[in-house]
Amino acid sequence: MDGAIFSTASGTSPDNTKISTVRFTYGFNIGATFNWNLGRHFGVYTGLDLKNIGFIEKESDVTTKRRTYNLGVPVGIKIGNMSPKRMYVFFGGGADAPINYKEKTFTVRNEKTKYNEWFSKATPAIMPYVFAGIGLPHGMTLKAQYYPNNYLNPDYVYKGAKVNTGYDVQLMLFSLGFYINYSKHHDMVKKHVTDMNTM
Repeated sequence: MDGAIFSTASGTSPDNTKISTVRFTYGFNIGATFNWNLGRHFGVYTGLDLKNIGFIEKESDVTTKRRTYNLGVPVGIKIGNMSPKRMYVFFGGGADAPINYKEKTFTVRNEKTKYNEWFSKATPAIMPYVFAGIGLPHGMTLKAQYYPNNYLNPDYVYKGAKVNTGYDVQLMLFSLGFYINYSKHHDMVKKHVTDMNTM
């Protein structure tokens, strides 16, 4: 569970406005991973996750927030101590598919315009990424993730205009996660020992 995500962006905008404002979100970021430990110090994993990502753009007194909910499939390698509650590093890549796009623009907090679209063409249909991180004892993870391609689709048309023309934005995420370990094999062994103790 990537519980807390800090995101920022680099790149260009039509008027060279800075778009590096840090965006924080605590939800809704969750996923399931399937791990295969191939040895005491090496493992691989994949899975499926849902995360809330985006960036904030500020121009004079106007703020625009853009975000997508993405379904993603990571593929990673783990190196370290594969025992539960031990430390290891991990890295890899993956791809996201945005399922909902939302945009909010405001000058004063209670005066805003916003819209959202399911399976919008405002962003690319697929967003590849790379990541690296560390798994800490007791189930906590720290991860950095980078999307090298443009987050926005420059050909997207909204109300007759190409509203994303001139944008070339690359997202960077930093997340604090929590790993909830579940192993059928571990549960079966535990149950077997319990049954033996009651005989």
